[in-house]
Amino acid sequence: MATGFALPDDASSLQDLRAIVDLVGEDLARVEQLFEEQMRCDVQLIGDIGSYVKDGGGKRIRPALLLLAAHMCGGSGERAVLLATVVEFIHTATLLHDDIIDGAALRRGRRSANSRWGNDATVLLGDFLYAKSMSMALTQENLPILRLLSDVTIRMIEGEILEIERRARMDVTEEEHLDLIRRKTGYLFSACTRIGAMLGNQGGASEEALGHYGLDIGVAFQMVDDLLDFTGDEKRLGKPVLSDLQDGKVTLPAVYLVRRGGAEARHMVEAVLADRGFSRTRAEDVVAMARECGALAEARDVAERYARRAQGRLEEFAPSPFRSALLRVPEFILAREI
Repeated sequence: MATGFALPDDASSLQDLRAIVDLVGEDLARVEQLFEEQMRCDVQLIGDIGSYVKDGGGKRIRPALLLLAAHMCGGSGERAVLLATVVEFIHTATLLHDDIIDGAALRRGRRSANSRWGNDATVLLGDFLYAKSMSMALTQENLPILRLLSDVTIRMIEGEILEIERRARMDVTEEEHLDLIRRKTGYLFSACTRIGAMLGNQGGASEEALGHYGLDIGVAFQMVDDLLDFTGDEKRLGKPVLSDLQDGKVTLPAVYLVRRGGAEARHMVEAVLADRGFSRTRAEDVVAMARECGALAEARDVAERYARRAQGRLEEFAPSPFRSALLRVPEFILAREI
């Protein structure tokens, strides 16, 4: 059954992800169907761009997390499917706006929506998705969930603005970047798993535990993304290596590189940021120095720490196939190659 997940090529990650997805496969197929239904509109261009974006695939990890948490907490069903679609709408809107801000020509190895239809139409589709997500959530008449989704959306937009403010800045600290990761990625992951507990009426302690679980794996997920910008294969990533740095984004591996690599590393990073390219230094030299000075290993250690902490958040929940799947999600995140 098609779920919309982009499965990795390596056998171990493929097997792990399939085992996780299969538990909520029918629900995820329903999410795909509902996503398509909600994109239908009298304005043909909205439907055209929406279908293109949907068909671009993606890991759909956020709706999967919501569904797994809901099943674990006894809150599965059509409400969970609808809210899983809502969070995917929010995530997709953010991706569209990200690509416009970054001037990205590619998304997952094919032309981005903005490069095909232009910035004006794409930013408006992102706005449409944000508004549509809240309209869908309103049908549940659940004020705490609606408030949570609204707060998360605001934090994500704040994160986007902070990233613009800090673009090409060499003085970004480790804590500032972790705060940015929480805003841009972590809080939506947290909302997904917290909503799963809320749907099961699990109470405050369980909501808190699952909220922290989602936040931790969200940080780990983004940390691995930042590492893949240094170490990933361009064909599999669908974008050039070090494209974040070239776009002026000083991610945590870059922060550690400057801190560990001394004056030479600082000059290399400054050159890339100033030139928005590699006219004065080669990308492979930047990656080699980051590896040699231990910056990549340190960033990997941070991702692993958050992933292990996430697993510890699940100790209070009774054993079940869904709890086991949630315990495996951090392992999949750490093993990601795309």
